[in-house]
Amino acid sequence: MAHAVTVEENEAGERLDRLLAARLGGLSRTRLKRLVEDGHVSLGGATICDPSLRVKPGQSYLVRVPPPEDDRPVPQAMALDIRYEDEHLIVVDKPAGLVVHPAPGNPDRTLVNALIAHCGASLAGIGGVRRPGIVHRLDKDTSGLMVAAKTELAHAKLAADFAARRIERAYRAFVWGVPNLPAGEISAAIGRSPRDRKKMAVLARGGKSAVTRYRVVAAFGGGLASELECRLATGRTHQIRVHLAARHHPIIGDAAYGGTLRARGLGAVPEPARSTLASFPRQALHAATLGFVHPASGEWLRFESALPPDLAGLRAVLEGLKLDRPDPVR
Repeated sequence: MAHAVTVEENEAGERLDRLLAARLGGLSRTRLKRLVEDGHVSLGGATICDPSLRVKPGQSYLVRVPPPEDDRPVPQAMALDIRYEDEHLIVVDKPAGLVVHPAPGNPDRTLVNALIAHCGASLAGIGGVRRPGIVHRLDKDTSGLMVAAKTELAHAKLAADFAARRIERAYRAFVWGVPNLPAGEISAAIGRSPRDRKKMAVLARGGKSAVTRYRVVAAFGGGLASELECRLATGRTHQIRVHLAARHHPIIGDAAYGGTLRARGLGAVPEPARSTLASFPRQALHAATLGFVHPASGEWLRFESALPPDLAGLRAVLEGLKLDRPDPVR
């Protein structure tokens, strides 16, 4: 695909990459800068490779955009719970157990593979590659709402909004114990655990700042457990799981951050509730709310996701508990 761009009088002296980004709204400046550097822009038949070149009125630049390459992940048709889709983006409700992106140990059957198969030619190409633009992720065993970009411009704008914290995100978490305060904020830096590099941890020194705000939605079993709504002010890896564990309220079923260790003290819980709580197979965490500004229309979009069946069942078990003793660790 080729685009001709003629410099107007009021654009004299502008950088070439800035001019092209202003004129070709479907491509980011980073992408256009790379196209210039790779020799895909010409002036009067001569190749231009300097994105910082200052343009002159009347010059006509020809921009040749190569067709998007196919991404390495292969398309694999899978059932998707699609909450919204247009030519710019797609919002899906991810089930627990689905990995977002191919990685060692999970080379395929991921959300990315499914999106490539579903979206097909509607993926306009991001960075010259035909792939969905993943701007945020959910852990494999966390369920809930995700947005992915189809175009380079949508990807750039959504990524900027996530970085600037202009995205609304709320999670439901079922945790052991009940926080002392009905609502609060956890502010603690998070980084790689010095004891286990596969895990994250709250660090006294180093790490990246992280803020999680919570409120107690319901308490169960005389303080045995509670349901929290958590909202992210930052987006660190495993942030909610790490912050809650650091406050001695690990998420039920979270084997990595102490959620299964707390399940050992369930002697007062009658069966079959005891077995259900002790063997819950994944962290009881769900991305329930997602809101953002549409990168093309500017419209505010907001989506809600009900608890999936496994978490709804867990909540029903907790609601059925009639324990009088308080939880020993609050």
